[in-house]
Amino acid sequence: MATDTTASDLRAQSEPDTAPPDAARPGDEISLLDLLIVLAERKRLIFWVTAGFTVVAVIVSLLLPKRYTATVTLLPPQQNSSLSSQLAAQLGNLGGIVQMAGGSSGLLKNPNDMYVAMLKSRTVEDAMVNHFGLMQEYRKKYLSDARKAFEDHANVDGSGKDGLIHISVEDRDPKHAADLANGYVDQFRELSKSLALTEAQQRRLFFEDQLKQANQNLGDAEQALKETEQKTGLIQLDSQARALIESAAALRAQIAAKEVQIQGMQTYAAGENAQLIEAEQELAGLRAQLAKLGGTGDNPDSIIVPKGQMTTAGLEYVRRLRDVKYYEAIFDILARQFELAKLDEAKEGAIIQVVDPAVPLDKKSSPKRALIILCGAVSGFFVGTLIAFACAAVQRMRKDSRTSEKLDLLLGSIAGKR
Repeated sequence: MATDTTASDLRAQSEPDTAPPDAARPGDEISLLDLLIVLAERKRLIFWVTAGFTVVAVIVSLLLPKRYTATVTLLPPQQNSSLSSQLAAQLGNLGGIVQMAGGSSGLLKNPNDMYVAMLKSRTVEDAMVNHFGLMQEYRKKYLSDARKAFEDHANVDGSGKDGLIHISVEDRDPKHAADLANGYVDQFRELSKSLALTEAQQRRLFFEDQLKQANQNLGDAEQALKETEQKTGLIQLDSQARALIESAAALRAQIAAKEVQIQGMQTYAAGENAQLIEAEQELAGLRAQLAKLGGTGDNPDSIIVPKGQMTTAGLEYVRRLRDVKYYEAIFDILARQFELAKLDEAKEGAIIQVVDPAVPLDKKSSPKRALIILCGAVSGFFVGTLIAFACAAVQRMRKDSRTSEKLDLLLGSIAGKR
């Protein structure tokens, strides 16, 4: 046994080591020098792959159509500092907490967010699609699809540090892009006409509605007076009765107008507001003056109490005349309030102001050909490097018989061969 063992050991020592140098050596590590050698040996492959990707990127950049971006810059209404202080005052003891939390400037939200949301609203976008015929331009069958396509070409941004709103619209025609951007502002202004966004606008809309109702009531009262004159034949009263009627009607009109004013103030002011309290005190004083004339708001027929007997026809005429004078007075008061609200609204200026209107650009915004070519070259170099490493790895595995058999088996399975 000892002799056999010695002989086998001698044969093992005398036989040359025929195993390939790249045989399976689990402890081998790939160094940076090995990677550089692989890249150097296959530099032609990397070059041609990079060149191919670059050529494709050049062709794609030339085939892409030119697009132009028009931008309009808007200045939204600025927050009123007095409004913030009034709100803080109405909070009472909580006003100090608000001041500690960041002052009055942090009490109200950024108005840009609201205006950006309104610009992106469905109403404005649908108006843009219908006004410019974007369904035909974008070749969309449904309005919702055309609206989404328009959103892909338009961008509204109000998050900049400059506090302005920027509207950008992209199109193949520079003039059409500018028209779309400026039309965006026009459609928003059409929408804002029907909305009360500020205090003055709220008062203007409120008094406008009340004025329409008062005009209708005045017309009805005048028609009723005319019919009474034709039926009774009375066309004039004595000066004392007319003076009492006009005085009482004026007081009733002032009371009604003051009630309307208080109702409008309650939409934006709290109960502790100084102006609201003053208006309520004035209303109480007017009611006291009306009571001295013998009338109340609940029973207007008791305003004029004739000292003698009055015929039924005369009493009916008095009532009709009183209604006409009343509605004339209230119409006059509401008309003045409406004009004042319109002046206040005009003082506030436009809801949004155009800082820079959109103009047709002489320089395209896309495609950025240099960037596309650079990305293509970098991608080609990256893909070429991966292919070079893959080829080196396959060549390394081919040197080992066992790994080579497994590789052939894998390729055969992928090709569908057993």
